[in-house]
Amino acid sequence: MANKDYYNILGINKNADQEEIKKAFRKLAHQYHPDKNKGDASAVQKFKDASEAYSVLSDDKKRAEYDTYGQTFAGGAGPSQGQGQGFGGFDFSGFGGQQGGGFDFSQNGFEFDLGDIFGDFFGGGGRERTKRGRDISIDVELPFSEAIFGTERKILLTKTSVCSDCGGNGAKKGTEMHTCSKCNGKGKVHETKRSLLGTFSTVRTCDDCQGKGKTPKERCHGCHGLGVRKKEEEVSVSIPAGINDGEMIRLSGAGEAVSSGTAGDLYIKVHVKRHPIFRKEGADLTTDLTLKLSSALLGEEYTMQTLDGEIKVKIPEGVSHGEVLRVKGKGVPFEKGRRGDLLIHLSVKLPHKLSKEARKHIEELKKEGI
Repeated sequence: MANKDYYNILGINKNADQEEIKKAFRKLAHQYHPDKNKGDASAVQKFKDASEAYSVLSDDKKRAEYDTYGQTFAGGAGPSQGQGQGFGGFDFSGFGGQQGGGFDFSQNGFEFDLGDIFGDFFGGGGRERTKRGRDISIDVELPFSEAIFGTERKILLTKTSVCSDCGGNGAKKGTEMHTCSKCNGKGKVHETKRSLLGTFSTVRTCDDCQGKGKTPKERCHGCHGLGVRKKEEEVSVSIPAGINDGEMIRLSGAGEAVSSGTAGDLYIKVHVKRHPIFRKEGADLTTDLTLKLSSALLGEEYTMQTLDGEIKVKIPEGVSHGEVLRVKGKGVPFEKGRRGDLLIHLSVKLPHKLSKEARKHIEELKKEGI
């Protein structure tokens, strides 16, 4: 869903003060109230949009979040996302007709919110939920040799992180901190609601102090007092030796940060490029070596390029096609500095054509039973 321009909906500029916001909303509410526009779906939608815009812009905290992140900020859900919740919980008495155009409910003098009631049934009642930031998943491609020996990668991410200006406390540097008047410094607010289904008690993080118990005299300009903001951040990732293609690395707390909560995690999926010569099989590396018939019969010393550099491999006399030579300690590093082996699969290449001289020698070998 595209972000809504709440300032445009109310017909005000971004520097409007609370009095201007209130006047603009009252004008639109009188104009598009459902009681005055019965059967006009367009007017009802404009009334809903104006109510949603006012519910955000009239709250300093929500307005700061909206200015920073847009409509998708945490807690910015408008009436369209909460069925049976009325128009953002406002009392529209004074505009004429029923409150909220018949969208608010009451019973025996107690107002109730269906969204709150069912929220209590499904995980709300009496328990405080710890806020947690979003997890992030990224992909990293590695050369074969870096996957074998391990490496350190630095990755530049754009994500919500702790504000570097205020260190996450939401206060301007040097400003005084006061005990939050809403929660009395506890960081939590207890609420008890009565409804048709009984009395429900909930505990939630105080939205004035973000659970810190303290509010600054002046808010941080970098994050508007939220303690977090979008920014580029360089993350160091240690790639372990011997990692396989498709494996996942998790960095706890390196995901999206959140005010007065736990940051999410960063998941890195590793993609390993294929090597033109070597293959990984557990802790061993394998490769193929094609021999001439004479080398297989008489033996020979070969110079081979490995991931560690050049090595000399001695081919013994009389090796057969398909035999495997093992070079100790040239495989994949693993625990306590140990390494697997390099396995060389031999194949003997037979000539397609023989010269007269070569055929003569082969005939002689044939007579000897070779």
